[in-house]
Amino acid sequence: MRRLLTTLALALLTTGLWAQQALFNASNLTSPELNTDGTVTFRLLAPKAVTVEVEGDFGHRAAMKEGKDGVWTYTTPKLEPEMYSYKFRVNGMEMLDPSNAYRCRDIASFANIFIVSAKQGDKGWLYSVNKVGHGNVSKVWYPSPTLKATRRMTVYTPAGYDRGGRYPVLYLLHGAGGDEDAWTTLGRAAQILDNLIAEGKAKPMIVVMPNGNANCDAAPGEWDKGMYKPSFMGHNASKPVASTEESFKDIVSYVDKNFRTIANKKSRAICGLSMGGGHSFGISKLYPDLFNYIGLFSAAVSLNVRGFDGLGDRDQKIAPVVEQQLKTLFQKKPALYWIAIGKDDFLYQQNKTYREYLDQQGYPYEYVESDGGHIWRNWRIYLTQFSQRLFK
Repeated sequence: MRRLLTTLALALLTTGLWAQQALFNASNLTSPELNTDGTVTFRLLAPKAVTVEVEGDFGHRAAMKEGKDGVWTYTTPKLEPEMYSYKFRVNGMEMLDPSNAYRCRDIASFANIFIVSAKQGDKGWLYSVNKVGHGNVSKVWYPSPTLKATRRMTVYTPAGYDRGGRYPVLYLLHGAGGDEDAWTTLGRAAQILDNLIAEGKAKPMIVVMPNGNANCDAAPGEWDKGMYKPSFMGHNASKPVASTEESFKDIVSYVDKNFRTIANKKSRAICGLSMGGGHSFGISKLYPDLFNYIGLFSAAVSLNVRGFDGLGDRDQKIAPVVEQQLKTLFQKKPALYWIAIGKDDFLYQQNKTYREYLDQQGYPYEYVESDGGHIWRNWRIYLTQFSQRLFK
């Protein structure tokens, strides 16, 4: 027994020493390095590699050059203020930057991130944590009688919320493959709201970011289905008993009962990207008395009764029930109906068809068209613009 205990102790000691050694021997390379001229330098120690490349949303895939001691480097052209993501390819195989601890998950893949900022107020500054008042971000479990489940959502409460008072609410919805974590990681929602509120450009508000997958109670690994592989349409083996649209009033009811909200239509807004834009479209017409501000970001708009099918509605012939719902919604005169999409978005034509229908009916809306496609870079901008229009 004494020999067994000694062996276990040595094993544990060896494991601990190995873990500590891995920490102390971590690469001391700086990557990425944000240079004063706005360029960014990447470095990777890979002495046995044949080819090393870096690819990201800052441009095309670029070959890195090997220098002394097996360190590969690449320096970008000057980059505009923005949050960027990237990966390395070593001998054709993807890998993350071991020198960069900052990364985000998008569905089932990870990428490293960095932020470029040149001055206060630019996009990089807006997406950064600055010396301003900070709101709190909570993971909140709530009952959904409609879905017969207890589900998780993310709730942002603005700086000063703990001092009392009541606040308007923005319901902020993610896209397909996302979950209640998407807008706070990839979307930088908390930083955007902190900075806009601090500058007086947005009203202090509560932001509710629910899980829009009716077949999931929470993000992957955060509920009883365990550590399954994330997929485009949530948990593939689970079938919901109701839709996101049908169950959404459960969320509003819980938020109004458990947070200090201004519980009326004038103080509620809803918006979302892609699938979440489709949900915002569907929820707002299903409950025309709930929201005074509606935002569709690259929305998967369905004009028939099938709803969202993963790629938007290919059949744009409007169903009579949808036509009546939209008529009722616009008769209620929402303060803002806001549509935004990139010129290269694969949902562009569907949004164009929808706008043509709104024009034919004389329904008022505002439209923003940007460069680019179906990307987070656009959706962060749309949130920035839309949130400044609310509750004024």
